[in-house]
Amino acid sequence: MRFRSYIPRAPLSELVEDFWLYEDYVGDHVRETILPSGTFELVFNLREDELRIYGPSDPAQCRSFRGAIISGPYAGSFMSDAAEEREILGVHFRPSGAFPMFGLPASDFTNTHVELRAVWGPAATTLRDRLCAAREPMERFALVEQALLARLSHSRRRHPAVRAGLDMLVGARGGATVRDIAEAVDLSRRRFIDVFAAEVGMTPKVFGRVQRFQLAVASSRVPAKPDWSQLAVGCGYFDQSHLIRDFLEFCGATPSEFQRRRNLLASTGIHTKRNHLPVVG
Repeated sequence: MRFRSYIPRAPLSELVEDFWLYEDYVGDHVRETILPSGTFELVFNLREDELRIYGPSDPAQCRSFRGAIISGPYAGSFMSDAAEEREILGVHFRPSGAFPMFGLPASDFTNTHVELRAVWGPAATTLRDRLCAAREPMERFALVEQALLARLSHSRRRHPAVRAGLDMLVGARGGATVRDIAEAVDLSRRRFIDVFAAEVGMTPKVFGRVQRFQLAVASSRVPAKPDWSQLAVGCGYFDQSHLIRDFLEFCGATPSEFQRRRNLLASTGIHTKRNHLPVVG
């Protein structure tokens, strides 16, 4: 397996965290659970012209897409087909970073996947064809960078209140109230929720909860068994029960079950992608 990543130059670096590429990605598992992150992902399958997305627990809930898709911000998990991801390239956007690229409110993509050609038209097919024909990682990254820069030149401007709201929500571990943020950015509560959802793809309250969950997932990466009560309070939860409820909603497992699965994967040496949890055993 070969993995490469690339951080684009400004101004894309303000919108995109990185580009990533997997080649010859293989494993014994069939599915991978993808955890909510509050962000968009743009994904190209470079070997097959298909991507299959499954419900969080039922393999029968399968949706098939052509080989270039927009994955919107999810307030829950879903599953992908690992067998299709032997050669796959993606763009991991920062929160609200995808808004200038697709010409539609980010809320149109909430909890869903959309084929890129439905938004970009024939240009999406042309871009994927060129990516498939290219062979070197940096050549592929350059093609995506050029395509995004071209879209950015015709984009809409982002509302400054959204950036301020994102900073407050992340800094407060999801604990900042919508009322306090709206007052800080001098907007009505309703107006702030509307502009935030239009650019981020979810309401400030849901985004804050997802960020708190992500902090808990990151904080639980410790050699010893986590003290879940202490971790819950440290991540901004009221108590351990509050933490458990969010884990069940966002990934379908209790914190202990999630940790057990992750430790099993680590012990077997299975590579874990960002926000992915391979389904094994």
